[in-house]
Amino acid sequence: MKKIIYILSIFLATGFISCDNFLDITPVGKVIPTTATEFRALMTQAYVNTPKSGRARTAFRSDEVGSFTDTESRSLYFEEWTWDDYSPDYSSDFGWRQYYQALFLINYTIENENKMTGGSKEEIAQLVGEAYAMRAYIHFMLVNLYGKPYNEENLNTKAVPLKLNSNTEDAPSRNTVAEIYAAIESDIVEAGKRLNVEKWDVGFNYRFTTTALKAFRSRLYLYMQKWSESLNASKEVLEINKELVDLSQTTMPNNYQSVESIMALEYSSADINRAIYISTDLYNLYNSNDYRRKNRFYTSEGGGRYTVRKGGSNEYACTFRTGEIYLNAAEAACQDDNLIDAKDYLLQLKAKRFNATGYAEEETKVEAMDKDELLQEIYDERYRELAFEGHRWFDLRRTTQPAITKTENEKEYKLEQGDERYTIRIPNEAIQSNPNLTN
Repeated sequence: MKKIIYILSIFLATGFISCDNFLDITPVGKVIPTTATEFRALMTQAYVNTPKSGRARTAFRSDEVGSFTDTESRSLYFEEWTWDDYSPDYSSDFGWRQYYQALFLINYTIENENKMTGGSKEEIAQLVGEAYAMRAYIHFMLVNLYGKPYNEENLNTKAVPLKLNSNTEDAPSRNTVAEIYAAIESDIVEAGKRLNVEKWDVGFNYRFTTTALKAFRSRLYLYMQKWSESLNASKEVLEINKELVDLSQTTMPNNYQSVESIMALEYSSADINRAIYISTDLYNLYNSNDYRRKNRFYTSEGGGRYTVRKGGSNEYACTFRTGEIYLNAAEAACQDDNLIDAKDYLLQLKAKRFNATGYAEEETKVEAMDKDELLQEIYDERYRELAFEGHRWFDLRRTTQPAITKTENEKEYKLEQGDERYTIRIPNEAIQSNPNLTN
C-alpha cells in the first residue's frame, strides 16, 4: 500500500538542518502528497505534532503551583518552579522542536496550494486556510514563550526564527518581536481569505475554523494592546457562540465537548494534576459562593491542600473557549475606557460561576468599581477562570511582570519584577544545532 511521505523523520527541527535533502528521490512504496486527501493527512500530522500541553506546563513558572505532591514530581519540575534556568539539571521543554516540526509540514502544504488535485475548491481553500492559521498560531506561541512581550520597548528585540518555507537546509537567525507579529497578522489575513468551515463536528474540533480564527484575533490583539481590535473580534465570536457552562452543573467548561469549546487542539497537562497542590494565593481568590472553589476545578486533599481537576487528559482542552472570550472582551473594553461594557462582559461570566447569593455580591461589587479596580478584578477573574489552562504565565508576562516568591522548607525563591526569566531561554540543543540562534 502506498504511503504518504511525512518528511518529519528526516527533519531536525532544533537547528533547521536536515541530514538528507528533502524530496531528492521518491522512495519505493511511497508517494509525494498530491491530492487534497493526502494533504489533509499531512495537516493532520501537523496538528498531531503541535505540542498539546506546552502552554499548560507554564503553570510551573507562574504563581498557580503551590507545592509538589511527591518527591518524584519535585525532582522533575523543581528547576522550572524556581526559575532555575541556569541549573545544569535544567531541561525544560515547552515544545520547541515539535513546533518547528509542525511548521515544516504546514509550510509544505501552503507551498503546494495550487498543485493539489482531487478536492473541491472549497475543501482545498479550507485546508490551506488552516495551514495559514496554524502557522500564525505556532509563531504566536513561540514568540510568547521565547521572546519578549509585545510592547513599544520590546519591538526590536530578537525573539525566535520565522519559518515561512519548507527548506530544511537553512539555519535562520532570530527575528524581532515586531517581525514575528507582522508575519502572524499577515497569515491571519491569508487564513481569513480561505477558511469556510464555521464549526467542525466533535472529534474534528482540533482544527481551525472561521470562528476559531476570530477567537485567535481576540487574543492576539489583546496581547498587542490593540484594544478596539480585540473587542471587535471578541464581539464577532460571541455573535456566533455566546454559550457559557453553568457551573451549578458538573460539566467542565474546558471539556472539548463543552458548549464553550471553540477549538480543542491543546489540553491541560496530566503532569499538573498528579504533581502539584495549587497555591494558597490562587485558592484564596475563590470565595465560598464560587462553584469553582470545590468539586469543580479542584479536589480537597485535606490539610488545606487542593489538587487540580480541570485537566489530565485530552478531554480537557484549552485552545479557545467562550469563557476566555468574555474576559478578553471585558479587558479590552476596560482598557478602552468603556466601563459599562467591560462590567457587562465580566458579570455575564460571573453569573455562571457563582450561586445566587455570590452573584448578587459580585454584581454590587463590580458595579461600584472605577477603571483601575475593574481592571484588577478582570485580571483576578482570568486567574480564577483560566487557571491551569496555560494563560496565567502569559498574562503575567504581558501585564506587570510582578515579583513572585515561592517558599519550600522555609527557603524562599524569588522572581523579581520585570525579571529576564519572564522570557524562557531557547533550548541549548537548538543553539548547538544552529549557532545563529544566539545573536
